[in-house]
Amino acid sequence: SGEFVFPTDTVIILAVVIINAVLGVFQESKAEKAIDALQKMSAATSHVVRDGRLMTVPSEELTVGDVVALEAGDAVPADCRIFESASLKLEEAALTGESVPVDKLISAIGLGKDDEVPLGDRKNMAYMGSSVVYGRGRAVVTAIGMDTEMGRIADAITKAQDGQTPLQKKLSQLSKTLTFLVLGICAFIFAFSLITKREIFTGGDPVQIFGSVIDMFMVAVSLAVAAIPEGLAAVVTVVLSIGVTNMSKRNAIIRKLTAVETLGCAQIICSDKTGTLTQNKMTVVEHYGDDERLLATALSLCSDAEEDGDGTVTGEPTEAALVAYAASLGLHKTALSAEQPRIGEAPFDSVRKMMSTVHPSEGGGAVQYTKGAPDVVLGLCTAALSGGEIVPMTDRLRTEIAAENKRMAEGALRVLAAAVRRYDALPAEQSPSALEQDMVFVGLVGMIDPVRPEVGAAIAECREAGITPVMITGDHRDTAVAIARELGILTEPSQAVTGAELSAMSDEEFAERVEDIRVYARVQPEHKTRIVNAWRAKGKITAMTGDGVNDAPSIKSADIGIGMGITGTDVTKNVADMVLTDDNFATIVGAVEEGRRIYDNIRKAIQFLLGSNLAEVLAIFTATVLGFTVLRAPHLLFINLVTDCFPALALGLERAESGIMRRRPRDPRDGIFSGGLGFDVLYQGALVTALTLLAFFIGERFETGYWAFMNIADCERGMTMAFLTMSMCEIFHSFNMRSQRGSTVMMSLRGSHNKPLFAAMLASLVLTAALIEIPQLAGAFGFVSLGAVEYSVSLALALAILPAVELVKAIQRRIKK
Repeated sequence: SGEFVFPTDTVIILAVVIINAVLGVFQESKAEKAIDALQKMSAATSHVVRDGRLMTVPSEELTVGDVVALEAGDAVPADCRIFESASLKLEEAALTGESVPVDKLISAIGLGKDDEVPLGDRKNMAYMGSSVVYGRGRAVVTAIGMDTEMGRIADAITKAQDGQTPLQKKLSQLSKTLTFLVLGICAFIFAFSLITKREIFTGGDPVQIFGSVIDMFMVAVSLAVAAIPEGLAAVVTVVLSIGVTNMSKRNAIIRKLTAVETLGCAQIICSDKTGTLTQNKMTVVEHYGDDERLLATALSLCSDAEEDGDGTVTGEPTEAALVAYAASLGLHKTALSAEQPRIGEAPFDSVRKMMSTVHPSEGGGAVQYTKGAPDVVLGLCTAALSGGEIVPMTDRLRTEIAAENKRMAEGALRVLAAAVRRYDALPAEQSPSALEQDMVFVGLVGMIDPVRPEVGAAIAECREAGITPVMITGDHRDTAVAIARELGILTEPSQAVTGAELSAMSDEEFAERVEDIRVYARVQPEHKTRIVNAWRAKGKITAMTGDGVNDAPSIKSADIGIGMGITGTDVTKNVADMVLTDDNFATIVGAVEEGRRIYDNIRKAIQFLLGSNLAEVLAIFTATVLGFTVLRAPHLLFINLVTDCFPALALGLERAESGIMRRRPRDPRDGIFSGGLGFDVLYQGALVTALTLLAFFIGERFETGYWAFMNIADCERGMTMAFLTMSMCEIFHSFNMRSQRGSTVMMSLRGSHNKPLFAAMLASLVLTAALIEIPQLAGAFGFVSLGAVEYSVSLALALAILPAVELVKAIQRRIKK
């Protein structure tokens, strides 16, 4: 007739699809700053001996063979071989995990031609990224740039691959399944409709045939719209984003959105020891001696660490621990130094393994305090303080002291001895050999980097949640075993191996043993990555925590990398998926709980959306086979993006169900439909379909005055009632989804409510009613205004979903028992 017909359906579909595309777009970016951070750790300038004189040059101009001078406070600019050392100590924690500064020697070190010396035991080497904390020395540059140990770590970081999270894998599989399902349904319906349209095959008006083909295509489009959960991507993204916000309140900063969900299925947590399980602060925890105050005074004054007015102690970690120990007894270094200033000393060196200082004493004399390795100090003592008196050193006393030293050492404590020597006058000769003889033994102290007080409980909770903790450290085996035993990480020393033992294992042997090993000591960076990859090869979702540069490659390789916000290096933070702002291992447990809650809620949202979409598919399919239109494509888009999305988002805010941290981690191989979810989707979708079709038939009865099940034309009243019933049925059904098996009625009676879900229900009811009652909107969607009876019937049918699903859940719970 030439009259223009406004393509309402097309415009509505196009508008909604565009809105959905905008909502679903989320670009996750992660800047690769690891190499930049490594460069920042390099020294800006270096002191180099060239042409016989000492000069300062930019560190990037260093070459292999240059001789560099190292002094306290310097950052090591390259990997170097030390050939001159005067009590040189280097802080290597960021590189090796060693919790205390390392004494550096100039002698060659080796374990044999076929053995590799662990990085932490290379006492004659200085590595880029470490720093000088005591003494001085000179070294020749052996490697620069990417050839250094730090460069090897940088290379490992760049090669480490970011894998897909379990949720990403499952959603990817779901997307493929839905794609093939939609294509299959559309092709089937299109072909079925073609076969049933006889005029296409018997000839007829080409315009009529073209119109029939377009109608059939729109039916296929309707099915495609019904089958695809358009709001799923937006729902998952929003739920994860809310989880990120919640975790930030619990001191866990998420740098990668999907890491939230990955935490929820973590099965292994490989944790660095220093600074993560421990406080990274040497502390005196035991002492042995007759006079603790004299012992503390001697150790505090015979050290170079200083105590500030606010009680802060600065200096080399071991000496800082001694000063803090004395301060805990009320013997503050500032006051002690004022009373007994240092007037002479024999500095510490790694050959003597001792340090001595001389101070004035009452009556014009002098007193010498000496500290050092117990066996060395004890060998130079001719007397001991016992019972408040100085008594001659006897074999019995030596045996008793040696036994105490052994006991502390076996407990992984670092043991130091203290001795005194008194003079009538200031000694004229103050060489080490002149001072360190005929001394009086005072006592021993045992130090350790203590565990964080909250970590023990956190590890116990991990075990209850089915998560296996594994300790990985650069410290010595005895220290690692002692800490792990205290925390409950291991029960037998045989569950610990060293990096050298790990290197000697083939991949096949390690694969067999990895599940029995709980502690790795004296490891190198490549060992950590190998450990993480071995667990992942077992199909375990593996988390790796750490703070040092040496942790960065393994953190990036893990399913979930966790960096430390306070003590962590920039390199580690930049490659981590999550950063703990309080450096608290216990925070990980809270993050795991949040991750489990979020995954549960995402599954609830997926079940709800797929069940709703299945109902739409079945309704359209049934109506097409019977020859009538129950809902059109714009109706389905409105339901998917408004009626379904709001409740799905509200389900994402559901609180964690009770006992969530007492169940085993889910198997990462489990699909989205595991645990009976597939069956739930099928029967719940069928229920909604039946209620929707029943509403259509009742609406058709209101309009025509009789039942015509097999001879139905398009019925606007029936379509309107079907739309209202399906919309509200899915809203009410969302309350069923608060728990897959638990009774939502009982949850409400126990005071557990989801207020956003109630708000979503009211909002959806208002929008649905507006779509039906506002003439302009109703006309665009092909609806008619409904009366009170029709509203009541539609809402009653929609409410029926609640008792029906509750009944099935009760049967399922009984069967499970």
